Amino acid sequence: MYTPPAFKEEALSVLHDIIDAASLSTLVTATAEGLLATPLPLLLDRSEGPNGTLYGHIARANPQGAMSVIGKAMAIFAGADAYVSPSWYASKREHGKVVPTWNYVAVHAYGEPEFFTDEHRLLDVVTRMTNRHEAGRAEPWRVDDAPAAFVKAQLRGIIGLRLPIDRLDGKRKMSQNRSADDRAGVAAGLAASERAGDRLVAEEIPA
Repeated sequence: MYTPPAFKEEALSVLHDIIDAASLSTLVTATAEGLLATPLPLLLDRSEGPNGTLYGHIARANPQGAMSVIGKAMAIFAGADAYVSPSWYASKREHGKVVPTWNYVAVHAYGEPEFFTDEHRLLDVVTRMTNRHEAGRAEPWRVDDAPAAFVKAQLRGIIGLRLPIDRLDGKRKMSQNRSADDRAGVAAGLAASERAGDRLVAEEIPA
């Protein structure tokens, strides 16, 4: 990922926070037949390995789980993003030499993927994933709320994924390369937007 120094995010805890906040990733692998990509919710275990480890599962019918991977896999996580209008820049009124851009947060996680079909490991991944996303609900659903035979049958339809992270690329492009006046204009413009995602980005613009 092309990342100018002004936008580079390197703090491991921050990169992990971005991954956790995004939840849904895109898993990309290279195979002899070309690139394969699957939108995939992934669970981050921060304590496993120096950079953490990602867990998830894909449908057994998905060829991405059966085809040999060339090199490493990449999981792409996207955070908040927004279009930035040059009309918000103070410098537009000064000299007019401004153009549109896009602000966004992204993390790319790389590692050697392991696909597995062991029932106990699959159940552990599914249970942890479910517990995470059901947490905070008034009546959280649990895997063992479903009949055991039904769960067992469902597990036969998926393949587990373990991706130990050996490298993380993080980018937080939030107008850091603009003047304080320009950044203030961007923050104000986005804060006034009807789009919730724009307002989230407004909060990320440095003063």
